[in-house]
Amino acid sequence: MSHKRSGLLSGLLTGLLAALLCAAGLGAAILFQQRLPAAVMTFGGGLPVSLALSLLIAVVVALAISAVRPRSLALLPLAALYAGGAVAAGQITGKAVMDGAALRTPQRSTMNVTVDVGDVTLENLNAGLGDALSLYRGALTQTWAAWLCIAVAALAALALVALRVTRVRRALRAEQAAAETEPEEPEYRAPFEPAQQPTPKPTADLFTPRDPARD
Repeated sequence: MSHKRSGLLSGLLTGLLAALLCAAGLGAAILFQQRLPAAVMTFGGGLPVSLALSLLIAVVVALAISAVRPRSLALLPLAALYAGGAVAAGQITGKAVMDGAALRTPQRSTMNVTVDVGDVTLENLNAGLGDALSLYRGALTQTWAAWLCIAVAALAALALVALRVTRVRRALRAEQAAAETEPEEPEYRAPFEPAQQPTPKPTADLFTPRDPARD
């Protein structure tokens, strides 16, 4: 099965692109979360919002992979990896830019940083990346909320892509079965053409005596 026909290579590229876009979008949502209503962010400790964003990332990644009509089962774990990785990368990126902006502007408070669009720079990302990674590792070892968001995104993307792959493979099997059972086209005959050509009579020889009973 070739990569072109199975959709493996196309699914890899589209899924990776969607994961990168989702990671950037989640990072932006974390940076500008202070602009959302306080009731939304404090409801359930912010976990429902995080789970909703994780599900949204899973849907976007799954739709990007499903758009190429995939047939390869190898895309199932890759979809889970893309979605879960996008959640982790987005959370780390957003936290890194926020911490970097606070570190490079000491007058701000690291506990309540209001980030502007101008703060989203590579310098701020590099400045806060170390602290963000250490904090995220600590969150993974101490709480289950971070793992839950990653697991929800990964499992949802895997299930959606598996459903799409199953449908594509089933449709292709149905097409192949229909092609194998299709009856052959009947032989074309001109109008009034007999089904069997008459047997040609042998030509008479001048030196052959004629049989009056037959002629």
